[in-house]
Amino acid sequence: MSAETNSSSTKKKTTMKTPQGSQEPTTTQTLLSYGVKPYEPKKDEEYMSKAQKEHFRKLLNIWKAALLQGGDETIHDLKELAEVPADVSDQATLEETFALRLRARDREHKLINKIDESIRAIDSGDYGYCEECGIEIGIRRLEARPTATLCIDCKTLAEVREKQGR
Repeated sequence: MSAETNSSSTKKKTTMKTPQGSQEPTTTQTLLSYGVKPYEPKKDEEYMSKAQKEHFRKLLNIWKAALLQGGDETIHDLKELAEVPADVSDQATLEETFALRLRARDREHKLINKIDESIRAIDSGDYGYCEECGIEIGIRRLEARPTATLCIDCKTLAEVREKQGR
C-alpha cells in the first residue's frame, strides 16, 4: 500500500510501500514489505559468499533508501506545519511534534551512517564477522539486524558491561 492509503493524515502519494500497523517497523518487516526475502544459504555454501554479500548489499541499500525517503517526507511535513498557531497550547503541541520528529530524524541519520559502514565492510570483506572476536555473526542475526558488528555472545557481554557501568 502507498502512504496515501495507509494514513489519512497525509495527502501525498509515495512510491515505496510501508508496512501496515506499525509506526516504527522492524528491519524484517520493512524489507519484507519491499519484496526482500530472507537469504536461504545453499547446502555447503561458504559463509559470506558472493551471493550472500550481494543479498546484504541489496538489503542495506533498500533500507537506506526507505530511511532517506522518510526523511524527505518529514522535512516536507514540517514545512507544511511551520505556520505558528495563535493558541498557546496548540503552539506547544506543535513544538513538541517538531522536537519528536527531529529526534527521530537524528536517530535515522545515525542508522544511515551505520548502514554506510556496513556497506563499506562488505566491500572490504569484513562484513559478517564479529569486531571483537572475529567469529561469524551468522546469517539469521544479520537478517534481523543487518548493521550488527558483534556476534551474539560479544553483544551480550557488551550489554552486561554497560549495565554495570564499565
